[in-house]
Amino acid sequence: MAPMQPVQTRCCIAGGGPAGMMLGVLLARAGVDVLVLEKHADFLRDFRGDTVHPSTLELMHELGWLESFLQRPHQELREIGGYVGDERVLVADFSHLPTRCRFVAFMPQWDFLDFLAERARRYPTFHLEMEAEVVDLLVGEDTVAGVTAKTPRGPLEIRAPLTIGADGRHSVVRERAGLRVDELGVPIDVLWMRLSRRAHDPGQTFGYLRAGHVLVMLDRGDYWQCAFVIPKGGYDELRRQGLPSLRDTIAAMVPFLRDRVGELADWDAVQLLTVKIDRLREWQRPGLLCIGDAAHAMSPIGGVGINLAVQDAVAAANLLFEPLRRGSVTTDDLRTVQRRREFPTRATQRVQVLVQDRVLGRVLGGGAFPKLPLAARLLRDHPILRRIPARMIGVGFRPEHVRTPDAFSGGR
Repeated sequence: MAPMQPVQTRCCIAGGGPAGMMLGVLLARAGVDVLVLEKHADFLRDFRGDTVHPSTLELMHELGWLESFLQRPHQELREIGGYVGDERVLVADFSHLPTRCRFVAFMPQWDFLDFLAERARRYPTFHLEMEAEVVDLLVGEDTVAGVTAKTPRGPLEIRAPLTIGADGRHSVVRERAGLRVDELGVPIDVLWMRLSRRAHDPGQTFGYLRAGHVLVMLDRGDYWQCAFVIPKGGYDELRRQGLPSLRDTIAAMVPFLRDRVGELADWDAVQLLTVKIDRLREWQRPGLLCIGDAAHAMSPIGGVGINLAVQDAVAAANLLFEPLRRGSVTTDDLRTVQRRREFPTRATQRVQVLVQDRVLGRVLGGGAFPKLPLAARLLRDHPILRRIPARMIGVGFRPEHVRTPDAFSGGR
């Protein structure tokens, strides 16, 4: 199939996930011509991160979109709790956050992305190409000059002064760019599944920690989205033991689920997420910047991955829209984004590693709790301390705010 006519744009974004779509809409809103390439035909994929945290909701408020956004189907989580052994402990209380929305919104990621796409299409400078999978970079004189993508209509070449890698933890962009990745050790993987929710079920409970097992349950209205945490590389052994063993384990941990674990009829109902934490040493090279999971893969702990990616996008838009409008983005401009976002990335990953090693690793290793751990006792006995994890999860270490202008504000 013959190549299509090359496309010229000011900024080419590989990946239509939260980071790519948020950066795309902010740059387009600021008057920068931008093209987002998404390899799938739509955003409808299950078991992607669905947590929209108060920091992201605050950005929606700053953009004037919050009311419309919250009309999309969602559930609201105002505190995080769980069972450690047989004792219930509240871990985080969002009611004191310095944000307009003091809750986490559980919204299917396709609704979140569809909303951003709908808003972005209002700007003539925004372009979205679905079923366009980036396969390589265009490089000239050591500068990335764009990408090549495959589409149902044939190969596509996009040339741009700036290419953004927002194509996730298995980023083709960062691999083709030869950017070095530091891997942080992770002792866990996660099995995602769903079980129906009944009207008489207890209210939202975030997690169950029993000796040897960890189960997280998210209230999604008519079903529970469940994450069963397993030791790293333990999936094959779990399958060898058989699906009835998994169903029995879940029923023993959460007795009210016993009447529906049979909904896990086969292994197709169980999806494996291979957990990893990594980050690039350098997020950029001339003409290229990576953000979101392409720059730093996060653990699902705290559900912060989407929100950290969105914060990257806002920071990148704030720092780069002026150079892009001038038509000249330097490597120093790109480095300012990494300098801005590296501290919150490192701090968040450090907390995730701490929780994995000292809590989840111990539980999965069969460690019993002869008494409630000190941290859990402090959170139980001193409610004010619940504001600390709430702040870390809900707002993060360096929340961003929209500094980009609306170049099309008249009537919008």
